[in-house]
Amino acid sequence: MRTSSISAAATAVALGVSALMAAAPAQAASTHGASWTRSCAVDLTPGHVFCNALHVTSTAEHVRATGVTPNATPSGYGPSDLRSAYNIAANGGAGQTVAIVDAYNDPNAASDLAVYRSQYGLPACTTASGCLKIVSQTGSSTLPSSNSGWAGEISLDLDMVSAIAPNAHIILVEAKTASMTNLGTAVNEAAKLGATEISNSYGGSESSADTSYDSTYFNHPGIVITASSGDGGYGVEYPAASPNVTAVGGTSLSKASNTRGWSESVWSTSSTEGAGSGCSAYEPKPSWQKDTGCSKRTVADVSAVADPATGVAVYQTYGASGWSVYGGTSVAAPLIAGVYADAGTHSASVPAKNLYANTTSLNDVTTGKTASCSPAYLCTAETGYDGPTGLGTPNGLTAFTG
Repeated sequence: MRTSSISAAATAVALGVSALMAAAPAQAASTHGASWTRSCAVDLTPGHVFCNALHVTSTAEHVRATGVTPNATPSGYGPSDLRSAYNIAANGGAGQTVAIVDAYNDPNAASDLAVYRSQYGLPACTTASGCLKIVSQTGSSTLPSSNSGWAGEISLDLDMVSAIAPNAHIILVEAKTASMTNLGTAVNEAAKLGATEISNSYGGSESSADTSYDSTYFNHPGIVITASSGDGGYGVEYPAASPNVTAVGGTSLSKASNTRGWSESVWSTSSTEGAGSGCSAYEPKPSWQKDTGCSKRTVADVSAVADPATGVAVYQTYGASGWSVYGGTSVAAPLIAGVYADAGTHSASVPAKNLYANTTSLNDVTTGKTASCSPAYLCTAETGYDGPTGLGTPNGLTAFTG
């Protein structure tokens, strides 16, 4: 029987911080012959965050090692792969508006998105047509300074929403810096502009200020807010720890000769890199979350592909030279936002609640771990709920329908 454990929360936070400190911005990770770097510099200053995108730097090795075959020229999983893996129909998202919140500006965001969507036969989504809107954190057309690291995150986010919900409108809201106050202001602006889903692919160290951020920036009843759980393995990041968001963990996704055609396990490259999970040190436990190993909020709620060694195709020309492969829980957060968009209107005040009422409509991930911890389910996959993958991965839309 799992028992409440405050020490689990403290251990999770400590391990998460040490993991992040060990990961320098330009450090390359490697597994199965593939290597990658963090797209954004790690910043552990309280109130600061960093993006959770991992840019694969050895694409040819990646394809040879993983067997990931492209739909056309690009390497990495494309829209049809992702929709197949998660039992998602084509042409979803009509009537929904997905907002992507990131820091700084990607000057090539619109043109790069056009290439991605054209490559995979997705309908055009342009600023001219009104499908795509790009604004600052205050809603103005005066955008922040450009940043090549965050541009990779922006390209990844735009492409993942497009892959899963190609008929949704998209709002890219760019914060002027990677501070929680500026990104939180951008979240509020996204809600003000009519977003039905808001994706956040960034995180930072937990702090005692987080509960005030919850009410100031993430209190938008009925709007889906997704947040990546982090790439540092066992340990908790904010805003994924907020009880107002859907915390999205990460898996390794591979094609398989089973009925589903795919298999998944916990994403873990090393003891300092993998899907974030654990007990929050500050956030209260929502009433709909019933696991007993954390007296406070547990991360994650749900998950999707995040392993760079089984990564996704992205088109990026600011900070990269075109087709790239990306991983990290920054893949999973916008992907899940897209699934919510496909599902349509959200009736629950906090849409994550619906997941816990529909667990049989998810793919339960039962293999893999990121670390050794107690209780074990906080870092090890188990039947039913576990920390790194939450309740599982999408299997159609039922669990995401309000």
